Amino acid sequence: MRKLNVCVIDMVAKGPTKKLYAKVMNANLAAIMAQVVATWCEQKGHKVTFITYMGEPLEDFLKEIPAQVDVAFIGAFTQAAYISYALSNLFRERGAVTVLGGPHARCYPQDARKYFDYVLGFTTKEIIDDVLNDCSQHRPLGLHLSASQQPGELPGVKERWKYVEMTLAKAPLFKLVPMIGSLGCPYTCSFCIDASVAHQTLDLDVIKEDLRFLRTIYKRPRVGWHDPNFGIKFDDYMNAIEEAIPPNSIDFAAESSLSVLSEPHLKRLKKNGFKAVLPGIESWFDMGNKSKTGSTNGLEKVRKVADHINLIQEYIPYIQANLVFGLDVDRGPEPFDLTRRFLELAPGVFPAYSLLTSFGQAAPLNLEYQREDRVLPFPFHFMNNNHMMNIKPKNYDWPEFFDNLLSLTRFSFSWPTIGRRFKATKTPIPKWLNVVRAISSEGFGRIQYHTELRRMLDEEPEVRNYWDGKTTEVPRFYTDWIKRDLGPFWDWLPEGALKHDANEYLQSVQGTQSVEVS
Repeated sequence: MRKLNVCVIDMVAKGPTKKLYAKVMNANLAAIMAQVVATWCEQKGHKVTFITYMGEPLEDFLKEIPAQVDVAFIGAFTQAAYISYALSNLFRERGAVTVLGGPHARCYPQDARKYFDYVLGFTTKEIIDDVLNDCSQHRPLGLHLSASQQPGELPGVKERWKYVEMTLAKAPLFKLVPMIGSLGCPYTCSFCIDASVAHQTLDLDVIKEDLRFLRTIYKRPRVGWHDPNFGIKFDDYMNAIEEAIPPNSIDFAAESSLSVLSEPHLKRLKKNGFKAVLPGIESWFDMGNKSKTGSTNGLEKVRKVADHINLIQEYIPYIQANLVFGLDVDRGPEPFDLTRRFLELAPGVFPAYSLLTSFGQAAPLNLEYQREDRVLPFPFHFMNNNHMMNIKPKNYDWPEFFDNLLSLTRFSFSWPTIGRRFKATKTPIPKWLNVVRAISSEGFGRIQYHTELRRMLDEEPEVRNYWDGKTTEVPRFYTDWIKRDLGPFWDWLPEGALKHDANEYLQSVQGTQSVEVS
């Protein structure tokens, strides 16, 4: 096999940006799988250039790309689809073969095949070997390759360190090393990309080796666990951490469920340096298995969860609670009013609000939404769980829904609420991180956007008709926004890329457009 010039790009940003929060934090949001692919390519003897795109201007980004690229791997979430399509177009014009991986490739393979030579679902080392061995153009439709399941093992931090280090070099202040100990999730949240993926624990010996290694690099490392739900096999995880490193010698952050965060577990987490947890509450009327509330719903669930959150904060300094709005079980102002009450009862928590979103074929439930003709073809650029809700609500019209959401968001990020959150948080970094997040795009920025959207729903028929599904013509407001965000990358965006068929998953289920590798 000939030696190839490989370029691997992790798309952390969806376009050029000068935002302070992005400059400080984007490098800490890098994906593990791009680093894994780069490691696998290098192990096969290929020359690898690795780039983490954090929002640099086009001219600076182009300086990082080598003159000769045989194959370009791009990893992207759906909100970065357009800049990824633009880059694929640029690489193709230069003679390279292009490959898309990551969540967008898993969710929208039918659309991505129009713009890439290969589109990868579950990606194993064997899949990467197949791409490198073939390394040929597949046009006008790319080849969709997917393994039957996620890989059973991945290169650890030590093995992919050169790529971790290159990424963290772009983090000016705060450096969070990405680690992962498990894949899939045992819970079955109907809207989640991991709901139908079997849970599996990765090699604990690799985890122990990586933790020991990090303590030779940093005086006090910070680690962010990328597990979809950390600590499902709690004792196995904690035994590995305790065998590998002294207590409280690494700062950890993890996304977990309230059902895992019992007080005995919290004591053990605190002892071992866990400084942030991000539990998923999701709904006040559903998914009680994740919040350890069983069949309890409504205000009673709010009180139980608030008590649990306050307990967690006695042990863990930083807590973010994740909630989803627009679920079919929601109706009227009650879900929003209950959340307001929750923030009053648990003032130290940072609330993260998501809007119910159907990401292509991410979850089987999306077939039901498509059969009911409820999925709207919103531009990928805005599909980040908060700018767009691409499913028509079952029990709301749009003005009612956004009136409730806007009222809650204004309360959540008002100065009095920010002040109560600041006072209830015990340690300095979490205190100020909550303030920065509240006054940035997550708080004030979202209030500004939803206020403008609410106005347009009343005053601009073009926008209202689009949200109601009466037209698929993207309003100028959104195309101008995308053009502004992409900057010079806009000129490389392939023709027709702004539109996609929202029901392609439904249309493809009767046949197969992928090659499955066992």
